[in-house]
Order: sequence, then structure tokens, then C-alpha cells
Amino acid sequence: MRKYMLTGLLLATAAVQVGCIVPIYSSSRDRRARQLIFVSEGLRHIPNIWERIWALDMPDVATPYRTHGGVI
Repeated sequence: MRKYMLTGLLLATAAVQVGCIVPIYSSSRDRRARQLIFVSEGLRHIPNIWERIWALDMPDVATPYRTHGGVI
């Protein structure tokens, strides 16, 4: 039983280290370049989406200078 468990653990560890069996991108250079550009364009928008979710792109309501508050 211990032998099977160690073999299973070894196979699971090896499977994690090998990576995906099916390649993500094409083997053709031109097609792979288009696929990588498409993926990078999608990833480029993540910071903008993050700022919009957390409302970091909104203008600050605090004034950058001190105001008098009275009648001048």
C-alpha cells in the first residue's frame, strides 16, 4: 500500500512539474506572434480595470492647497 501511495505522489509531483500537454500557442511563428499580441493586449487593460473597480481613477475631492474659508 505504501508503495502505491509513494508512486502516486511521485506521479502527481511529476505531472505538476511537466506543464500542459497541449501547447497554448501555435507552432507557426506568424500565428504565434498574433496570439501573443492578442493576449498581451488583454493583459494590458488589467490595471485600468483595477483602478476603475477601486475608484482610483476618480478625481480627488481634497483640495491640493489650503483655503481661507472666510470672506476676503
